[in-house]
Order: sequence, then structure tokens, then C-alpha cells
Amino acid sequence: MNKGKLILVVDDEKNILDIIVFNLQNEGYETVSAMDGEQAIEMQKKYNPDLILLDVMLPKADGFTVCKTIRQYSNVPIIMLTARADEVDKIMGLELGADDYITKPFSMKELSARIMANTRRIAAPLSETQETPLQHANIIKCGGITIDCDKYEIYRGDSLLDLTYREYELLKFMATQPEKVFTREMLLEKVWGFEFYGDVRTVDVTIRRLREKIEEDPGNPNFVMTKRGVGYYFNDKT
Repeated sequence: MNKGKLILVVDDEKNILDIIVFNLQNEGYETVSAMDGEQAIEMQKKYNPDLILLDVMLPKADGFTVCKTIRQYSNVPIIMLTARADEVDKIMGLELGADDYITKPFSMKELSARIMANTRRIAAPLSETQETPLQHANIIKCGGITIDCDKYEIYRGDSLLDLTYREYELLKFMATQPEKVFTREMLLEKVWGFEFYGDVRTVDVTIRRLREKIEEDPGNPNFVMTKRGVGYYFNDKT
């Protein structure tokens, strides 16, 4: 199931790096590794991995800097690994474009669940009773937004949006069910995955990043709307 998927593991503690690599390879993943920030950027450019496990505390360039740099040219899923449980550090990583985070120490079972959730490019099919604006099997058009599910691309009008994996999945999920309001907890479960252990601010940060990319005025959105005291919904009446 995992065969052919390449993961870049970045951690300056060799024992932790070796354990993660060993377990990932046992699960069928291919791996490459780096032990400092500069090497991580080089390895990402060289190997173009399917996902990056990125430690925060790194020599030469910390994980935040690496994440910000990679986001300038790649939307590869990034999971931040941090020994710091401070919410500020978690939110900072998400603000810079990370898709997920996991706090050390963590179990390999939890890490595997996060990896699966962040590399699952094909969403579960919609139920027959679920309302959907599908024009045909792999194209979604709704409210001026076009989603090409084969290419994992989203357009606003004729403009291709530069979205991360998580932003893409979030917008796609909401656009297939326009006007339906989702709580933050529902979005964590449906978009991040049932075994995602993050807090609801993760959703708020990702929504804010998404609005900055798809809205002409992020402070007065037309597409991703807030239902005060409840959650978020996609407006298809734009």
C-alpha cells in the first residue's frame, strides 16, 4: 500500500532518525534523511518526496525556516515534529504552511496514522444521497471555483491557486457540500482524519491561510464563510 511513496525524514538526533526510518521502511515506505536544515532543503529539491517529517529544532536552519523556504516552491505535505508542546510553536508551524504537527514523544502508530492522513490524495467517494456540484466524475465547479481532482488543482476563474495539500483537501471537502455548515471538530475528523489529535485552532489557521489565497479580500470572504458560534461553510452563490 505504501510502496513507492518516498518520505524525507529530518531530525538532528540520530537515534530518533534511525528509529523513524527503520519503522517507515518496515511499513513499505522509501526514505531519505537529513540532519540539519540546509541539508533538508537540498534533499527536498533533489528527491521531491511525497511527504516530509520535519523536526523543529535543527542546526543551520530550524524547522520553521525550512518549512517557510520549501513552501515558496513546493506544496509537499509537511508534518512538523516538535519536542515543544507550546501551542505557539504549533500554530507558528501551521502559519508557515505545515499541514500537521506531532509532539515528541510519539508512538509509531500515531505517526503512521498522521502520515496516512497526509498522503491520502483520493478522498472517499460521496454518498449517493449527498448533494454535490459535480459536473462529471473528476471536475467540481462551484461558486466560481473549479476543482480538477485528477490533477489536484483548484482554479478561481482562470487563475490556478497555489494551495498546500491540506488547504486543497479542506476546500475540496467543503465545496462538494456547499452551504452546509461544519464545526471545527467535524472538519478535523473529515479532512485531517479520524485519528488526528490536534486542537480546533488548527482549522482556524488553515482557514485563514486558505482565505488569503482564494479571496480578493480575506477580511470579507466570499467563498469560505464563518457561521458565528458554529463553524465554517462554502458559499456557492458568489
